[in-house]
Amino acid sequence: MKRILQRLLIASISTICVLPAPAAADAEGADDAVKLEWNTRLRHESVDDDATARAAAASTMRLRLGARAHFGTGWSALVEGEGIVALDNEYNSGANGSTRYPVIPDAEGAQLNQAWISWRNELTAGTLGRQRILLDNQRWVGNSGWRQNEQTFDAAALEWKPSSAVTARYFWLDRVHRVNGDDARDRLARERQLDTHLLDVAFVRGSQQWGAYRYAHKDRDVPGASTLTTGGRWTGNQVKEGTGWGWRLEAARQVAHANNPIDFAHSYWMIEPTLTRSHLTWRAGWEHLGGNGRHALQTPLATLHPFNGWADKFLVTPAGGLEDRYVGASGAFGQGELASKLKWALTWHDYRADVGGRYGSEWDASLSFPVRGKITGLLKLADYQSEGFARDTTKLWLQFEWVH
Repeated sequence: MKRILQRLLIASISTICVLPAPAAADAEGADDAVKLEWNTRLRHESVDDDATARAAAASTMRLRLGARAHFGTGWSALVEGEGIVALDNEYNSGANGSTRYPVIPDAEGAQLNQAWISWRNELTAGTLGRQRILLDNQRWVGNSGWRQNEQTFDAAALEWKPSSAVTARYFWLDRVHRVNGDDARDRLARERQLDTHLLDVAFVRGSQQWGAYRYAHKDRDVPGASTLTTGGRWTGNQVKEGTGWGWRLEAARQVAHANNPIDFAHSYWMIEPTLTRSHLTWRAGWEHLGGNGRHALQTPLATLHPFNGWADKFLVTPAGGLEDRYVGASGAFGQGELASKLKWALTWHDYRADVGGRYGSEWDASLSFPVRGKITGLLKLADYQSEGFARDTTKLWLQFEWVH
C-alpha cells in the first residue's frame, strides 16, 4: 500500500509540474469577460495521537474551479465548485466510517463552494449568495482555509466606505457550510442554520488600524452555540528597512444570546508584540479565552487552525477556558534564485486553564518553499505534549499548491 501511495503522489506532483500555464486573458474587453480561475492542492497529512491505537495518514488532492463574470457597471458574479479525492482510507474523515484512526477532516466529495452576485461603486458594495467571509485576522469569522474543503456562508453582505480611512461591513448569515463536507455522518458537522448579524468597523491611519465589532450569532440548530460578542482591536506596524516594532491588542466580551438556554459572560483578550531586526521577526503573545469550569468562550465561525497550536487540540475551548502564552520567530533565507524565498516559522505554546491547572505545551514549525512557477510547497510539524488535557499528538504535513 505504501508503494502504491508513493507512486500516486509522485505521479500527481509530476502532472502538476508539467501542465502548461493557461494563456493570459485578452486585456481588451476584459471587464465584461467571463474568466476561469482555479487552484489545486495536494497534501499528505499524518497524525499520531495517543488517544487512538493507530496512526492516521491521509493523502488528498483538491481541485477548485470557478467562473467569474464582470458585467454592466459595477456588477460581478462567481460560481465555484470543488472536488476532493483521497488516495487512501487510513484516516477518519468524518464521512468514511474509519473511526479507528484519528480525525483528519478532509473527506472525499464534490460540492458547490461559492455562488454569489455582487454590485460595487466607490462608496458602497453588496454581495448576495454563498460566499467566503474573512473578518480581520479570522479569529471570530473566517473560511478555515487550511482544510481542503473551506467554510463558506449563505449570506447577504454590505460594505460602506465613506473615505479611504473608514470601512464599515455588515453581514447577515443564513447558513454556514462547514469544512466536514456534505457527506459527514454527523448532520450538524455538514452545515448549520443561522440567523447571525455581524457588524465590523475599521479605521486606518498610516501604519495603525483601530477596529470595533459586534457579532450577534444565533445558531438555529444548536441553541447553546448562540452568543453575542462585542469587542475592539488596535494593530500597528512600525517596521522600516527590516527593523521595527509591531503589535496587536484586542479585547472582547461574550454573553449568551437569542435562544441560548445557558446564562454566561466571558472575557477575551490578545496581546501580541513583535520585533523585527534584520528581517527576522520575534513575537510573544498571550491569548485569553475565558471559562468558569462549566462553560467557556467559543468561536464557532472562526478559522481555528492558526490559533492555539497547529495540533488543533483546542478547536472547542475547554470548559475551564484557555490561556495560551507563546513565543516564536519567523524569517526567510536562501541563496541565488532562492534568496529570501525559503520561509520558516517556529513557535512554542504553553497552555493553561483560566479556571484550573495546566493543559500542556506544543512546538510548531514550518518551512515554505517555491517549486516551479506558481507552485509552492510547505512542510509543517506540530507536536503537542499533554499535561492532563487530551493526549500527546504529533502531526506532519507535506503540501504542494498551485494557484492560478
